[in-house]
Amino acid sequence: METTVIKEEFLNQALVLARGAEVLPGGINELALKLQKSKEENKPLRIKLGMDPSRPDLHLGHTVVLRKIKQFQDLGHKIVLIVGGGTGMIGDPSGKSDTRPSLTKEQVEENAKTYFEQISKVIDVNKAEIVNNADWLYKLNFIEMLKLASKVTVAQIMTRDDFAKRYAENRPISVHEFFYPLMQAYDSVVVDADIELGGTDQRFNNLLGREIQSAYGKEHPQMVMLLPLLEGTDGVVKMSKSFPEHCISLTDSAKDMYGKLMSISDNLILKYFSLLTEVSNAELKQIEEQMKTSNPRDIKMKLAYTITEMYNGEVAAKEAEQNFIKVVQNKEIPDDIPAVKLNEDISLIDFISNFDKTLSRSDIKRLASSGALKINSEKQSNPNFMITKNMLPVIIQYGKRKYIKGE
Repeated sequence: METTVIKEEFLNQALVLARGAEVLPGGINELALKLQKSKEENKPLRIKLGMDPSRPDLHLGHTVVLRKIKQFQDLGHKIVLIVGGGTGMIGDPSGKSDTRPSLTKEQVEENAKTYFEQISKVIDVNKAEIVNNADWLYKLNFIEMLKLASKVTVAQIMTRDDFAKRYAENRPISVHEFFYPLMQAYDSVVVDADIELGGTDQRFNNLLGREIQSAYGKEHPQMVMLLPLLEGTDGVVKMSKSFPEHCISLTDSAKDMYGKLMSISDNLILKYFSLLTEVSNAELKQIEEQMKTSNPRDIKMKLAYTITEMYNGEVAAKEAEQNFIKVVQNKEIPDDIPAVKLNEDISLIDFISNFDKTLSRSDIKRLASSGALKINSEKQSNPNFMITKNMLPVIIQYGKRKYIKGE
């Protein structure tokens, strides 16, 4: 049997594309062969990415996968973005300990509105194929759903870690949740995906897509590329909107994005450089050596500036850097503190929560207990402390970088 010789051009492409990713099955060589065949047949690969519409905002964790598909797009391959209008009504149970609440069609559509504006900061949305799996999933009749369900066994479904764990702990698993991976896999049949990208928590779902494609007659089913999940600023929990204090959103202002990046754990610096920037392997090695002898703060400042510039522009990134140096390093109070007119006495927690809707009252209480609330530079551990009119003007600091002026 003749063995296909892999050309160096496509092996090099595969090495770049595979950086930081797990490629299944067959690894880099199979990916290189797929790239080579695509070129020889003048048929761009179809790269699938499903988007979970359970929340409207994207964060830097999402960009790990988005940046990877951008590399495919730059090579001339077709990006297929699937809005989960159908699957979103179930909610992806991957990694969840409880049944997720179903979303209505209206909620899915509302959450998806801001997606493409944010995604366009990473990829060329105009060149992508954008589809909504509600367009085909809603049309499946009962017999067709039974046919799809017959392609996988209960034993296979129960190999998923989250289902197995919930079953062992006697936590409820609704039957409809079993259909989520089937529906996601069926998407691969409909869009004829050659490669599907996802986080490592999508291993089962994405690999099932290969099996379902084969069951529906695709001769060369999709490969799977799994990208690491990115920890939030605490260095422990996966970045998620469920933990806003550790989440860096694409909609964050330049000052907030820069400041949050400066607060990441030192042990995340290399990972953030690797997954979120364009640095080469040689540059990564150089940064790793610098970490041994240099102040991590200086390296982190380079990281913070680089990423902030990517999503907010050069001018805003420079302003954010100067603001950080002034407020955090030199412990000065910023010049542009927003002012709020106070007409009556008010508690500290009410003052902050009325002004900053991104924080819950529980978030503010945690800031108080950790010593991160200050009134006129003096720590205040009591979130119910009353700000009276005879105290005005006052400067409230909550967290490391946020200020309000009461006057």
